[in-house]
Amino acid sequence: MSTESAAEETGPAPTPDTAQESAAGQAPGPDDAAQASEGEPGGQVGGEDTHFPEPDNRATDGAEADAEPSEGTAADQDGGSDPAASGAADGRDDEDARTAGQQAAEPEGGDQEQRGGAASGSTDGEQADARAEVAAGQAAEHEGAEQDAPHGSAAGSTEDAPADARAETADGSESDGDGDGDGDGDGQAPGDAATGEGAQVSEAEAELAAQREFRERIAQRKASKEGPIDAGAKLSGTAADLLAAVRAVESGGKPASSVFTAPAPAPAPEPARTPEARPAATSAPEQGPRPGVPGPARAVAGPGAEAVAAVRAVLGEGGAPESLAAAAAGALGEGAEERLREDPWQLLRVPGVRPEQADGFARALLGAECGPDDERRGCAVAVWLLEQAALAGHTALDLPVLAEALGKYAVTDPEAAVQSAVAEGDALVLQDPLDEPPAQAAAPEQAEEEGERPVRILVGLERYAMAEESLADGLARLVNAGAKDATPPAGWEEAATRAKGSTAELLRAVAAHRLVLHTGGEAARAEPVAVAKAAAGLGLRVCVAAHSADGRRRAAELLGPDAPREVTATVAGLVAHAEGPGRDADGALALDLLVVLDAPQLDVDGAALLVEQLPDGAGLLLSGDPGTLWSTGPGRVFADLLAAAVCPRIASRTPDFGPIGELVSGIGIGELNAVEAPGKEVVIVPVRDAAEAIHRTVQLVADSVPRAIGVPAEQTQVITVGHGGAAGTRALNAALKERLNPGPGRFGGFDPGDRVVHVPAPGRIRPGRVLGADAEGLRLDCDGEPVLVPKDRVEQAVRHGWAVTGHQAVGLRWPAAVVVLPGDATQGLTRPWVYTAFGRGERHLSVVHGADAALPRAVAELPAKPRTTRLQTLVRGQIPAS
Repeated sequence: MSTESAAEETGPAPTPDTAQESAAGQAPGPDDAAQASEGEPGGQVGGEDTHFPEPDNRATDGAEADAEPSEGTAADQDGGSDPAASGAADGRDDEDARTAGQQAAEPEGGDQEQRGGAASGSTDGEQADARAEVAAGQAAEHEGAEQDAPHGSAAGSTEDAPADARAETADGSESDGDGDGDGDGDGQAPGDAATGEGAQVSEAEAELAAQREFRERIAQRKASKEGPIDAGAKLSGTAADLLAAVRAVESGGKPASSVFTAPAPAPAPEPARTPEARPAATSAPEQGPRPGVPGPARAVAGPGAEAVAAVRAVLGEGGAPESLAAAAAGALGEGAEERLREDPWQLLRVPGVRPEQADGFARALLGAECGPDDERRGCAVAVWLLEQAALAGHTALDLPVLAEALGKYAVTDPEAAVQSAVAEGDALVLQDPLDEPPAQAAAPEQAEEEGERPVRILVGLERYAMAEESLADGLARLVNAGAKDATPPAGWEEAATRAKGSTAELLRAVAAHRLVLHTGGEAARAEPVAVAKAAAGLGLRVCVAAHSADGRRRAAELLGPDAPREVTATVAGLVAHAEGPGRDADGALALDLLVVLDAPQLDVDGAALLVEQLPDGAGLLLSGDPGTLWSTGPGRVFADLLAAAVCPRIASRTPDFGPIGELVSGIGIGELNAVEAPGKEVVIVPVRDAAEAIHRTVQLVADSVPRAIGVPAEQTQVITVGHGGAAGTRALNAALKERLNPGPGRFGGFDPGDRVVHVPAPGRIRPGRVLGADAEGLRLDCDGEPVLVPKDRVEQAVRHGWAVTGHQAVGLRWPAAVVVLPGDATQGLTRPWVYTAFGRGERHLSVVHGADAALPRAVAELPAKPRTTRLQTLVRGQIPAS
């Protein structure tokens, strides 16, 4: 890569001395960039704030965890205040200032073997990271949570990252993670229904309905179990009391001090065999779906007008914004008014509300009865902290971490608070066995006599605890479904003989095993697709699912023009029954082999839904690049399965070619190397401040890249660290619109021809373009599909898309990418973020570089933090190591 042509291509900059040559990873000189201080409403630092700011009603992308750093604040340690107590719900996107380095939604980077294996991760490390994120209630937010506070927080400090924004779309339609399935605000379906003949509900509505039914099923499974999850160790003290509370609640009684009974051992697994060819099915049968598989999606209604009015009256009495009424009614369900009067801290279930604000609301309603020792407060704060942990990617928290966090919020009896949350059915106490050190393992007889077994006590929201368990059960069902004497048919070996390298290894692994993991970069995507083609040639029913519509398109290109459309799908469309193959006689997917690309983007909810719909005997091939950013939702499914070592793991030996591939491959192993780019495939444009960064970016997109590379502006994507700040997506999009499609923004800030991103559901975006607007709403073209966004949803579900963030760009590729690294956003850089952003361009990559030495430091020293999850332990308990 080179910079000698950068100044020549982009023209003069508004500030001098910007043509200094540099290679990637080399500082272009002292970083004298002005530290941006774009403080927007809702950015109060320090002090207790019990007031609710007015809703901002700007668009949330629903897919953003890599916002820029907040202004340097230290988490308040007295438990009553918060560094950025500004969270208003109802669609407010006040969380743009969290750093990508502070988020827990990134991959494990250096914690697992690049493109081949994974390290299991340290329990101590997970506890330390979880404690840093949650102890002061500052867990990093979910994708879509935004904050507009200025840049400048200390690197790596998640306590500086406000956690009061949720992955909201409009009126509370978000994943609230409270375990009740009301992730969309008790049924308020996203209003982005796609237009088209016969379309009754949108894909997002179908997905939300499927998720609700799935959570009902796992709740039924929980109720049918004879004993609690993973119990059986002899415990004492607080841990025993908490575990006993779970047992009492599950049996319908009052929490007592009994202990759990040991669960029955898992049945011995059977060797896997390859699926035999079966007749293809293209449509679902007329009979209803099998138990445990979601039926057709239905439109879901929101709370009634009377319920909203009643809640609005209570909110007014307590001094809370009446605009929260719809979200509160949806989150609390039937009887929301009475629940708020009896327990004002239930307001914490509304997205964006923080404990200090709920305290103010409770004081206004309860008067002298309100106090920090109130049992209702402790329970609500415990659940809220678990919600924040889920937004940061954790499916559970270690009990000491949660107890410490509760203490920071002035909960005087953390143990009672946790037990109360368990008794209310909001949380579960879980225990996972710990690996014994060698000294203990050498004396098994002594351990048996003492009856002690080292365990790890965790607390998690019921929703994610059950989803993780359901996923482990489903994977074990697939792996253990094969006949003992099964052997791969001859066709597989013939296909493997014709293939080369790691493709042949992958073919043989899929032929012999039900579950196979495959790691590799962009070029390696051809290998799992080749397996799908070979399986189809053998008469098997196959489907290739990708994270995005763009990934689906690229998979279809690899399959060839003769492949039927139903052979490819997006994961969301497959789960929602909107894409992919039909259903078999039992209501399961009519498949013999499912190939999932972009597997690191699977969270526990989505993965459990997907596996639940696979029929017995089907094969599952998960493929992805372990160096990219992780899923937006809780869990790290792909990394956990790699670390569990319960199935074949095939590492691709197909490299990503060209200067961009060479650069990104080096980043994956922590090295930022200069690469030769004779065709200007990689260009570094040094800048000194945010204003110059914006100027250079606009020149690159509008002039330099089209002229020098031949890629038009509409095929060039700008990627930056976050939404807010002097060079965030908002500032960049405003400048790019002014240059590329100026207009008054007559349709809710948009004009025909504007480039946008549409958010059909939290954690998902769809690039598109504005076609126009009418009385029904804003009309878009997303991936060739017409989409109508109702006018009351435009502000929450659509934003300009010339510039996006790193997490929004995951799973997408463009002919050219311009990555903007302003000097005031260096805290947001990590190895996974850089790896992901730099790999989005197919033919060209320009780096607008103002990050100075922070860029090579991030690549070399800042892998993603681990997440606290249980899947690795759960699958090891049910599937033998391979």
